[in-house]
Amino acid sequence: MTARVLVVDDIEANVKLLEARLTAEYFEVATARNGPDAIQICTVEGADVVLLDVMMPGMDGFEVCRQLKSNPKTQHIPIIMVTALDQPSDKIQGLEAGADDFLTKPVDDIAVITRVKNLARLKTLTDEMLMRASTSEQMGLSDNNAEGAFLSGSGGRLLIVEDHERFAQRMSDTLQVEHPDITRETNPQSALMTLAEGNFDLLIVSLSLKDSDGLRLCSQVRSLDRIRHLPILVIAEPGDDARLLRGLDLGVNDYLMRPIDPNEMQARVRTQIKRKRYADYLKNRLVESVEMAITDALTGLHNRRYMESHLKTLVDEAVQRGKTLSLMITDIDYFKAVNDTHGHDVGDAVLREFALRLRRNVRGIDLACRLGGEEFVIVMPDTDLAKAFAVAERLRQQIAHEPFSNPQAGQGLKVTASVGLATLESVDDTPETLLKRADQALYCAKRDGRNRVVSDAA
Repeated sequence: MTARVLVVDDIEANVKLLEARLTAEYFEVATARNGPDAIQICTVEGADVVLLDVMMPGMDGFEVCRQLKSNPKTQHIPIIMVTALDQPSDKIQGLEAGADDFLTKPVDDIAVITRVKNLARLKTLTDEMLMRASTSEQMGLSDNNAEGAFLSGSGGRLLIVEDHERFAQRMSDTLQVEHPDITRETNPQSALMTLAEGNFDLLIVSLSLKDSDGLRLCSQVRSLDRIRHLPILVIAEPGDDARLLRGLDLGVNDYLMRPIDPNEMQARVRTQIKRKRYADYLKNRLVESVEMAITDALTGLHNRRYMESHLKTLVDEAVQRGKTLSLMITDIDYFKAVNDTHGHDVGDAVLREFALRLRRNVRGIDLACRLGGEEFVIVMPDTDLAKAFAVAERLRQQIAHEPFSNPQAGQGLKVTASVGLATLESVDDTPETLLKRADQALYCAKRDGRNRVVSDAA
């Protein structure tokens, strides 16, 4: 994958080694020999991931990390601290400074590529979320989901698959500080059933199960639609690189080597949960964007664009199956007078309440849309003209007999509606002919005095 990685180390040999490894994986690599240069590069040029050595003269890695995380322009850049293997205190201090992950010296090839890829993907998701949030703010739209999406990655729901009781208990004890909701399984098949039933944020699988193959569970998870995007973290034994690489090929997101360092485990788990939540957020926003494109903002009904595309499908299905289908166009009588007399705020309130009454008087399978202005369309599958007339008359009466609320006056507004009906009558009928006939019927209802239902035949 393409990402810009900044390698920060005061030792030339370390920089060259990491630069060669990352370049071989087609990353774009920038380098810095000290903390101030690293901060300058991140601030001016930007980076997707920073590989930051802890021990540097002058400004050490912890201070560089703190400054980057405290600057709004650079706080979302993931930082991997490169520490000595025998200094667990560095990891604790790195977490406190805001580090996202750790690498231990000597740096392992699999580890560096896996960690950088994970955090580069996280940065991509973060950038997209920030862009969407900024766009919403510029448009004056509230984004209630954004605050939740930027959570720290704590409070996740975890499933641990480990048949060694002591190891499983130790992992649970460590992770429960940030993630109280932890489920444990010893058997992969039971774990698969548990995953299908629950909404988990992360799956942790031991590759050292006694009588089962943890990689098979990983493969099964990736093959099931409902859970295929669930992050997977595996626990591997030192020297088991072949199985670890196989797991990464199957779609495993990250790994830990035994003996497990508690701080590294917390960092890995936090990163994976962040990625899942960010991805879920973006997916939900995509769904919302699609909904906004086909929904009338004022009334919440489907809009004309959706009606025109969906009506064709409904007509085609009815013709092919020899089913009935009716269409109703309804228009609020003298609506311009409502706006002129009471103002557009009251007019909007009338439109919203009118749409609500439409919903109450149609079935779930019926399609209710706002055609534009004060005109609405209801498409009724499996409905002949007689039944459609009964529905339209019931709707007309319900609108006429119950005053509409007026926020600016003590008494309600009397509102009536005219309705035009058309029904599918031949295999040559199209959405256009149906709409035209219903519109002609609506014109007759208006011409004959309004507040009435008129049906039109071909």
